[in-house]
Amino acid sequence: MSRDRSVLVLASRSPRRAALLRQVGLAFDVIVADVDETPAPGEAAEACVRRLALAKARAVLQRAPGRVVLGADTVVVLGERMLGKPAGREDALAMLASLSGREHRVCSGVAVLGAGRELAAVSVTRVRMRPLTRAESVAYWNTGEPRDKAGAYAIQGRGAAFVEALEGSYSGVVGLPLCETVSLLRNIGLDVTAVWSADG
Repeated sequence: MSRDRSVLVLASRSPRRAALLRQVGLAFDVIVADVDETPAPGEAAEACVRRLALAKARAVLQRAPGRVVLGADTVVVLGERMLGKPAGREDALAMLASLSGREHRVCSGVAVLGAGRELAAVSVTRVRMRPLTRAESVAYWNTGEPRDKAGAYAIQGRGAAFVEALEGSYSGVVGLPLCETVSLLRNIGLDVTAVWSADG
């Protein structure tokens, strides 16, 4: 392998996932996976994010033989209904109205493939949103932030102002549960703490 290529490949175009990996000191390349993210009929959220994380990693591993590939998927779940990215303004406002004053779950699946092995884990975080007015939701939509976010909000951005309480993984809500991710990487042979030691 040439020196200008990292062992680790992130199978996602998400800048948030890339930022989280950099936060824990990892070097990586990005190869975007082209995978249909439609949930299967009757599929539970936890099973869906695990399946899609694996599918993304598998798709990219074919293009990155001999490397370690990380795939991930995140979905917001209200009751048993999965909320993906909003189709437009009214869809986003409807999502925010449904989340207003209620608790929901954020399920994030992460998969690590390499050395002939496939490892996967799922993080589930409970998030409670304070009551929102329509005017707040419209103003939030106008910032542009909700447009490509599951559930139409970003906890790492302005959407943090709406979150009343959280139980579980904050990074999982952002899009990549770091505790689970680091554990999977270590189990497949990439030790994050070794990177820290090398950096002094």
